[in-house]
Amino acid sequence: MQTSLSDALKDTPEGREADAILRSCVHCGFCTATCPTYQLLGDELDGPRGRIYLIKQVLEGGPVTAKTQLHLDRCLTCRSCETTCPSGVRYGRLVDIGRAVVEEKVPRSLAERMQRGVLRALIPYPRRFAVLLRIGRALRPLLPAVVRKKIPAVQPATAWPVVRHPRKMLVLDGCVQPAAAPATNAVAARVLDRLGVSLIRAEDAGCCGALSHHLSAHDEARNFMRRNIDAWWPHIEAGAEAIVMTASGCGVVVKDYGALLHDDPAYAVKAAHISGLTKDLGEILSAEEVETLAVNGRGRKVAFHAPCTLQHGQQVNGVVEGLLRRCGYQLTAVADGHLCCGSAGTYSLLQPELSRQLLTNKLTALQAGVPDFIVTANIGCQLHLQSGAAVQVRHWVELLDGS
Repeated sequence: MQTSLSDALKDTPEGREADAILRSCVHCGFCTATCPTYQLLGDELDGPRGRIYLIKQVLEGGPVTAKTQLHLDRCLTCRSCETTCPSGVRYGRLVDIGRAVVEEKVPRSLAERMQRGVLRALIPYPRRFAVLLRIGRALRPLLPAVVRKKIPAVQPATAWPVVRHPRKMLVLDGCVQPAAAPATNAVAARVLDRLGVSLIRAEDAGCCGALSHHLSAHDEARNFMRRNIDAWWPHIEAGAEAIVMTASGCGVVVKDYGALLHDDPAYAVKAAHISGLTKDLGEILSAEEVETLAVNGRGRKVAFHAPCTLQHGQQVNGVVEGLLRRCGYQLTAVADGHLCCGSAGTYSLLQPELSRQLLTNKLTALQAGVPDFIVTANIGCQLHLQSGAAVQVRHWVELLDGS
């Protein structure tokens, strides 16, 4: 694709990066076939190819309108298009750059600014989110049905093993998971403990920065990233061999710390090292002898929802499914497994109508095989799916816990 970026952008790092990405696109349109919003809306501008043209227009100094912003807002950033692109177009990075430019040029309404401001002020902070969740649970009987379904039931925290092994790995608690699904990391710690690995938490680590980054608050996101690096670094120097991610949405961002902080002289080297150490829990366990866990799935039927951040963002495919099969579980077929469930971070709150349509389609596919459980690898997907599922939705590692 030929480009002619505006003078204001062409010599900036973001402009040069965007220019290279745009030039790699050959207009083939393969991406539209796997785009969830294009499938729902049938509008070229609500598919990757159309959005690429919109971003190109913006970066070349063309007109930018609320319509431009709407089509970019409707993108889930699921990156399914990247999986099918024969040219390797880094669409996810391009849409981040395009959204940031549009955010500066198109003022949002007061209601939109307030909504996004509240999300950024509450969700990335575990204590604030925990208070919000407690209030929601207390008021649940009084809330509209559509809101009531989004509030997860209380999940009691479970035992965390003592640190006792020479092998140690870090784990990120994150922001939403500690309050909404506190058992997930505890179960992961127990499973790894039985395999001879102690899972440890760094007290000052928190939100990975994903929410701020995807709402175009890039400086705020980078501050979250720096704080996590500072919290993890002493443990890494002490010999922690990996940073384990039990939420794929966090994992895809932390694996990208090196790229996102590449121009930070104080953190670039550390960020790149952090990215290299970061692994999804499935990647960690696939290298261990999980058969020694003596988990017997007894042929129980499980439907696995592969989050977009796992299969498209991290390109980790078939790993969790293989682990579950090794433990005796029977995986049901899931049609259109590449499509997003509609959670996509804050997307379910900012684009509720499209999100509900995607959720309905995803649950139809997941429940078609009449599974005993639906399992997934990301807290956002887990909460979104369980708001409408007829069967229990869990993190997949819970099926490997023998306690």
